[in-house]
Amino acid sequence: MSARRAVRDARGDEGKIRAARDRVQAAKVALGERGPVWWSDGAPDFNRHLAKNTPYAQWWDEISRA
Repeated sequence: MSARRAVRDARGDEGKIRAARDRVQAAKVALGERGPVWWSDGAPDFNRHLAKNTPYAQWWDEISRA
């Protein structure tokens, strides 16, 4: 969170903004949010797909009606 606050606080100083954004990127990579995939279970990746266009369509339809 401190890196994200640093981005906010660096407004107007491109050098500080770049350094703060680099810290945010490093934190996200360390957390596994960005960078290479760190898991491989063999299952298809339905990330960035609408639920209705995946095998989860029936489940999504049921919970959206509730």
